Amino acid sequence: MAEGRAAGPPPDRTRALTAALAVVVLASAVLAPMVAGRPANQIPIHHDPGEGAELAEPTSPEWEEAPPVTVPLSSAPSSVPEADSTSVPRAAVRAARTDERLFVRFSWGDATADRNAASPRTFADAAAVQFPVNTSARPPIAMGSTRNAVNVWYWSASEGSEELLAGGAGSTTEFRNASVEVTTAREDGRWVLVYARDLRTGSPNRTSIALERDVDVAFAVWNGSNMERSGRKAVSEWYHLPFGPGPQGPPYETILWTVAGLAIAVVASVTGAAVFRSREQERGDEP
Repeated sequence: MAEGRAAGPPPDRTRALTAALAVVVLASAVLAPMVAGRPANQIPIHHDPGEGAELAEPTSPEWEEAPPVTVPLSSAPSSVPEADSTSVPRAAVRAARTDERLFVRFSWGDATADRNAASPRTFADAAAVQFPVNTSARPPIAMGSTRNAVNVWYWSASEGSEELLAGGAGSTTEFRNASVEVTTAREDGRWVLVYARDLRTGSPNRTSIALERDVDVAFAVWNGSNMERSGRKAVSEWYHLPFGPGPQGPPYETILWTVAGLAIAVVASVTGAAVFRSREQERGDEP
């Protein structure tokens, strides 16, 4: 045997170390997101067993029980001038319910409270929450379509709240008798709104929220001092309120991390096997 050559670890030890490494990598990749992950674009719902009187107040301490979700906003595709120049990059959303009513708390930063829209060049701050009328199918996010309309809970700082039905861009119709109540507050340079409505309604053109199905929801904000109005607005993607029995599979983060963990484990195993074979070959070549 040649002198001066360091002996490699025994074959069984090499295989054991490789297997242990693979297990550790896979476990860390899978378990971490399973503990901390949340299904994509989900807004958790706090259940209040009472009547929800405190939830109607935007600054009520009761809202601390509802987990906050930061919702990114971006300029809506539109043909209006400077449609891509919006100024609100994100909003904070919380949701709660009683056995009878849904409450959505919608908040965003805005240093100026624009309440005056009396002249042609002044615009009020505004916000909207959008739901599909038919909760079993997700409509186009830009105001729905003729086949799948949307309810829009709209509020402006100059005129208050409206409840709208839309079946595509430019097709909004206001309900004569609104079923949505909106309360507002200003807090630390932010608008804070609470939208409230009964879970179920008797109207076929209003979103009826059943407790056995998740409900899609989207958001929009207009900053009046930035000349935002009509199609010039900051909007979100579709999110969902988890009224249903729960996700039918793991969160997408878990799936991605699982795939990554498996890939790393395979690479570690292959590398370990290659090292083992190389050392076995070196030993076989020795005199």
